[in-house]
Amino acid sequence: MKPDAYDIKAKLGVVFQDVAVFEELTVQDNIDYFCGLYIKDKKKRKQYIDEAIELVGLKEFRKFYPKQLSGGLLRRLNIACGIAHKPSLIFLDEPTVAVDPQSRNNILDGIQKLRDRGATIVYTTHYMEEVEMICDRVIILDKGKVLASGTTDELKELAKIEEKVTVELNGLEEKYLQAIQKMEQVDKVIYDGDRLQVSYKRSQNNLVDLLDYLRKEEIKYHKIYLERPTLNDVFLELTGKELRD
Repeated sequence: MKPDAYDIKAKLGVVFQDVAVFEELTVQDNIDYFCGLYIKDKKKRKQYIDEAIELVGLKEFRKFYPKQLSGGLLRRLNIACGIAHKPSLIFLDEPTVAVDPQSRNNILDGIQKLRDRGATIVYTTHYMEEVEMICDRVIILDKGKVLASGTTDELKELAKIEEKVTVELNGLEEKYLQAIQKMEQVDKVIYDGDRLQVSYKRSQNNLVDLLDYLRKEEIKYHKIYLERPTLNDVFLELTGKELRD
């Protein structure tokens, strides 16, 4: 892309992981500056700025300077500066890193609104729950290589397990663990002293079978629940569980 390709740049929005705003400008002036790079009409620019501030929830902080904002509010400002000119293609690089839960929810809600309004969003993150919440298609990258791509449901089919059943109980003897491990379709059994986790290869009658066994052996438990594989499970299967630098 050439430096003077403003017609193309006007259609792009980029929000880097590191916050990039002017410390000497207020929230509103920062957004005005970045929006003004592409929107010259003052009336339209004012409308776009107001909509961006409303989208990221900074209405009460218009006159604040960046140094007066919390980390979460700074992230919101960073996003507003990148999307105020209403680009059709937006790149977001880990926008929720190190923010408080309230700001995180606000940011994700704003991204969903941008998507629903027609923008195409390329979103990079290590938080798989965010991917499941907002992404239509997913690419798993590791060391620069594409390991898998597809919808969240398609990627979950890559998991070796179909579901996990977790039981909260105490004092489970080794003989019971061995018996559960030998049950049909059981892939792995993990017990840490107060929580039993059983992973299954297939998801048919697993919970019923386990409950029947616990009742038969008169094993008392506190809570029991099951879950399907998550994108996090798939990610770890594909990339490995060893620690990374």
